[in-house]
Amino acid sequence: MQTILITIVTIPFDIVEIKKMALAIFDLDNTLLGGDSDYLWSEFLVENNYVDGENHQKMNEFFYQQYLAGTMDIFEFSAFQLKPLADNNIEVLYRWREAYLEQQIAPIILPAAKALIAKHQQAGDTLLILTATNDFITAPIAEQLGVPNLIATEAEMINGQYTGKVAGTPSYQQGKVTRLNDWLSQQKMSLKGSYFYSDSHNDLPLLKLVDHPIAVDPDDTLRQFAQQQGWKVISLR
Repeated sequence: MQTILITIVTIPFDIVEIKKMALAIFDLDNTLLGGDSDYLWSEFLVENNYVDGENHQKMNEFFYQQYLAGTMDIFEFSAFQLKPLADNNIEVLYRWREAYLEQQIAPIILPAAKALIAKHQQAGDTLLILTATNDFITAPIAEQLGVPNLIATEAEMINGQYTGKVAGTPSYQQGKVTRLNDWLSQQKMSLKGSYFYSDSHNDLPLLKLVDHPIAVDPDDTLRQFAQQQGWKVISLR
């Protein structure tokens, strides 16, 4: 019996062929960022004693492990994650967020991720970040990255105060497809020629729909699936 050896090669992003004038979609956490902005927000709140430290840290880790396993209930998680927004004045939240962006996010913005974004921008592509993390956290991050379009889980706000609830459909797992389809309809765009960059198996519903699915520093489940499908696997680390 002949033994056949198969070598899997991780492809650097700079040799990924980019066709012009397409939709380039990027997951945020552990894709464009070298960490998870949701998780780090909770860590920031705990470190600064803005929340009940022991309980909040325990729940943060609990939900993060569920996310990694693909079993997280997005509404339960959102209720946990959005409670500090509802419990505090908006001006206070903005001050906290400014410090969080400087201390937690700036150090994990990946230079290679910014170069990849620039490459798509130079090709004339439409840039979009599509993330399950709420818009309070991610809107300024998208701005820092120079990505003009953002679909994130929307934190409900009434009369200038966050309610602690989600507005509409959370952009998580199949919800990313739902939210993207709504956005495409509004923009009168299609997924023809589209790219989607993600690290997580939670994004498989959308990765299966785009023309160019690309796994970025993927988790084990996504890496295995991507290799089976012949998708490109790249690293931005």
